[in-house]
Amino acid sequence: MKTKESEEMYLETILLLKKKKPTVRSVDIVEELGYAKSSVSRAVNLLMKNGFITVNSLTGDIGFTEKGTEKARNIYERHRILTKALCKIGAEEKSAEENACRIEHVISDDLFSVIKKFVNED
Repeated sequence: MKTKESEEMYLETILLLKKKKPTVRSVDIVEELGYAKSSVSRAVNLLMKNGFITVNSLTGDIGFTEKGTEKARNIYERHRILTKALCKIGAEEKSAEENACRIEHVISDDLFSVIKKFVNED
């Protein structure tokens, strides 16, 4: 479970960084998350091994594979929908964001579908 959560968190971070800047490298992830370079390097290697990302050997630029793009978008959608749902039931936005970040990694697909339907019934 912990491995899945870490993998998803890195993929979501890369996705969000790509929305802010044209290229993303490991050092950008280090700065964003405040993790040690060695931890990020290990994670990037695992993401490559698992077929989620590619890394340009000359520039260090990180790119998503099709599989990685889909997984990152799915986890980010969970984050957004869960944050909206928590706000909708009365949570403060900061608390909703923080809790959605934890919930997004453990919620079942079935329950997420129910929550997504609830949020989209505006």
